[in-house]
Amino acid sequence: MNTPRTTIPLAAVMALVFACPLQAQFGRQGPQVTSPEVAASRHVTFRILAPKAETVLLAGSDIPDLGQGAQMKKDPNGVWEVTLGPIDPGAYRYNFNVDGISVIDPRNPATSESNANTWSLVYVPGSDFMDTRNVPHGAVAKVTYWSTSLGRFRRMHVYTPPGYESGQGTYPVFYLLHGAFDCDESWTSVGRAGFILDNLIAAGKAKPMVVVMPAGHVGPLNFGRRAGIDELTKDFVEFTKDFIEDIMPYTEKHYRVYTDKAHRAIAGLSMGGAQTLNIAIPHPDKFGYVGVFSSGIFGIAGGGFGIAPNAPSWEEQQKDILDGAELKKDLKLVWFATGKDDFLVQTSRATVEMLKKHGLDVVYKETDGAHTWTNWRNYLNEFAPQLFR
Repeated sequence: MNTPRTTIPLAAVMALVFACPLQAQFGRQGPQVTSPEVAASRHVTFRILAPKAETVLLAGSDIPDLGQGAQMKKDPNGVWEVTLGPIDPGAYRYNFNVDGISVIDPRNPATSESNANTWSLVYVPGSDFMDTRNVPHGAVAKVTYWSTSLGRFRRMHVYTPPGYESGQGTYPVFYLLHGAFDCDESWTSVGRAGFILDNLIAAGKAKPMVVVMPAGHVGPLNFGRRAGIDELTKDFVEFTKDFIEDIMPYTEKHYRVYTDKAHRAIAGLSMGGAQTLNIAIPHPDKFGYVGVFSSGIFGIAGGGFGIAPNAPSWEEQQKDILDGAELKKDLKLVWFATGKDDFLVQTSRATVEMLKKHGLDVVYKETDGAHTWTNWRNYLNEFAPQLFR
């Protein structure tokens, strides 16, 4: 016998739902909070629900005029808020300091990794070269590989250009290194590298290329106490070994890339710029294009991290290569850029002069600004179109 079905009106169902104990649970969560909120005027409002907090500050990376942090104000519902701007287009890291404890924005799923922590990330649109635009897009992969030189698994990020997966062609390869406080994810989150390359390739300004972004740290470095030269030297040596013996072979085995000097480029910012020189110069047969952003040989001008007492200078160690013919053969570009207010500007200038003294044709550009992602994204946008021409 068929049992008659009873139809319950939708309104009755909704009434039951909102009358259940879950309503009380939702009510205890407080008001809905939108954060961050980016206005058309490029003003950005940051909010966090913290009704029991006594003080909340907004802290950020590269956000103009933020300094040591912006004091947020609490409304009667316990929502803390501050509005900044107008802010120039770009990606910005930030977090909240709630009664002395740093927390990421619980209402914002966008994050950016660094060497020691995770940041919340906000993007202010309005820049043609790094906005997400209606063009063909490449792919960014998180790649885990086994480092035989270090004896452990490591991670890198790899950008492949639009059409790579469906094509059969071979591509030039560009190794892009991060700075001391960052990690292999930084260039693709706050650095916008994937979108910058997408836009350049779509406009015909850059050649399609594979971009490999490795992890530049091989062990924990306590930059809060200023890492010592022995610690930094060990880190540089081990990273170089990992790079030459594992990262490059892995890339050339798993990706359709050329393996000659004319189709390889390397560049890095800050610590990554110094690593670039420590890799490219001692291996004169490997890279036809070298880029150094906000960096140079540390210690050459009394800045950076210094050099070991009584040790031969980097220039003395590399003199035969710097003066030799192999380095200069098929070396198409050595490109430096640094902000005029960058704390490493003297290091950059001294390094450029030293390289020129040994007969290298170095292009050097000084821009406005300091040691910030605002500059490094611009430098990538200028450097990449010069590759593989």
